[in-house]
Amino acid sequence: MITVILCAAGSGKRANLPDNKIFFELLGLPVLCHSLSAFAPFADEMLVACREEDAGRVAALLAPYPQARAVTGGKTRAESVFRALRVAKGDRVLVHDAARPYVTPELIRGCLASVETHGSGVCAVPVSDTVAGAFEGVITDMPPRNSLYALQTPQGFFTEKLRRAYEKVFEEGRENAFTDDSGIYAAYVEPPHLCAGDRANIKLTYAEDFAPAARVGFGVDTHAFAHQDEIDRGIARLNLSYIKLGGAVIPSNRELEAHSDGDVLVHALMDALLSALGERDIGYHFPETDPAYENADSMLLLRQVMDMVWANHLRVQNVSLSILAEQPRLSPYIEAMRANLRAALGCDNVAIAAGTNEKLGYIGEGRGITCYAFVLLR
Repeated sequence: MITVILCAAGSGKRANLPDNKIFFELLGLPVLCHSLSAFAPFADEMLVACREEDAGRVAALLAPYPQARAVTGGKTRAESVFRALRVAKGDRVLVHDAARPYVTPELIRGCLASVETHGSGVCAVPVSDTVAGAFEGVITDMPPRNSLYALQTPQGFFTEKLRRAYEKVFEEGRENAFTDDSGIYAAYVEPPHLCAGDRANIKLTYAEDFAPAARVGFGVDTHAFAHQDEIDRGIARLNLSYIKLGGAVIPSNRELEAHSDGDVLVHALMDALLSALGERDIGYHFPETDPAYENADSMLLLRQVMDMVWANHLRVQNVSLSILAEQPRLSPYIEAMRANLRAALGCDNVAIAAGTNEKLGYIGEGRGITCYAFVLLR
């Protein structure tokens, strides 16, 4: 029989949330529901250790799970787990932070398999950063990175062994000496065995952790070609005989009408990024009435939009761009556009398609270019 203990007695203070972070809605459901649904197929019993003042709200969320019930937590994580262990009925127990909603079935299966094989299973991932010990702001030691792991949950054990270890902790008054179950198990039973964790299995703690898991944005922009008499004057004045798309210079017998450099592809992309951020469009952020943006390099404006993306703790996951133009011929310049945008976005997944409009409409008549952009941010 398997008991799952979900630690849910925390708060949202470090994330500046108004109440317990387990109630924060993530993709339309409270965080706690994501953890419950992940463990429900594996658990004979689920004990949610929560604050007394949260018990009513937790009980409402447990309604779809007949094997689940709330347990009043304590002032510390250790006290909350110990209270749940006292009433746990399963002979095997998985302890999990309810604020880790991205736990997967693969992690849970791996943890249970480790318990069966080794008597314990602690999900962990290798540390990728250099780690240093320090005292009063000065580095004192730098342990070798290849021997270090970041511990996660779930952590699995035989229930009676973990319960006895917790009893000893509280008998000795050492409940504040440990930050998770593996430390208590190591101190009073034996060194626990590691099993595969997942870098996506984060614990929601700080404000940036609660940003939506994914944001989608759409943008579209159109620029008309200049009239021939206007372009003739432009060539005489500025020696212009090209257009810019995706930062690539493309020979053209006519330029695009624009306040900036007329990079219609980058403008559509910027609008898509701003859309994903919930911001207003590029006309608001970079108005044509502002002389600062006259003949501006659109790739530099894109950098400013990307600063907004990164300031929101987001990154570009992938981009899909489509160009509709009867002229000029674009296929020789696609890879140059992709290379420019990959570097600007910090993303390798940039797809660009170019096609005509089969001689239909203003595009087919060669009077303008339209670009569409979809972006996914994470």
